[in-house]
This record gives sequence, C-alpha cells and structure tokens, in this order.
Amino acid sequence: MAVSEAIENYLETIYILSLRQNEVHAVDVCAYLSYSRPTVSIVLRQMRESGLVTVDDMNHIHLTPEGERIAAGLYERHTLISELFVSLGVSREIAVRDACKIEHDLSEETFEAIKRHAAKYR
Repeated sequence: MAVSEAIENYLETIYILSLRQNEVHAVDVCAYLSYSRPTVSIVLRQMRESGLVTVDDMNHIHLTPEGERIAAGLYERHTLISELFVSLGVSREIAVRDACKIEHDLSEETFEAIKRHAAKYR
C-alpha cells in the first residue's frame, strides 16, 4: 500500500510513541508532532479508514499489522541513516532532521546498499 509522506510521519510517530509508552493517544501525537488536535483527528480518521490504525474504546491508538510494517521500516531507515550521518561527523540534531527528509524518498535498493555498507562497520 502506498501512503503519503504525511501519513508515514504519523505512522512513525505512533510507532516511536508505542516504544516509549504503553498507551498512545491523539494528544501524544499532537505533542510529538506539534500539530493541532483537529489536524491530528482528521489524519487519524483517514488512517483508520485505510486500515493502518485502530482506536479502541479507551481512545488508545494501535497500529494494524500493515501500519506497523510500514512504521517499523521507516523507523529502521530513520535510525540507520541518522547513525550513518553522525558517524560522518554530522551533529545528531542535523543528522536526525536530514534523515527524516531522506527516509521517505530513498529507494529500497539504495537503502539495502546502505544497510550492507553499515553492517561492515558494526
């Protein structure tokens, strides 16, 4: 399933928050992304309709298997690219910001090559 960069950012945010805390709510997503509640609510509804997230009776947001697959892949890209940039001497703040831009547009072939290259130095 092809999703927009904006949806990818939401998926990755929910994934990161779920690694840090037991329950993820819309307010957590708002705070993490610095977006308004109405904006987040609209996107979350679109994500539910697309089968990427579910929201339970307690308003906890959960990634579906498809949502988690996409989010985990993005998080892997983000983490690896950030670490690569830091190892090249880029400050962590800039490395993280630049990785966020690149992770969405990088081809699978290029990312796999980066993974193979990085594995040589671990």
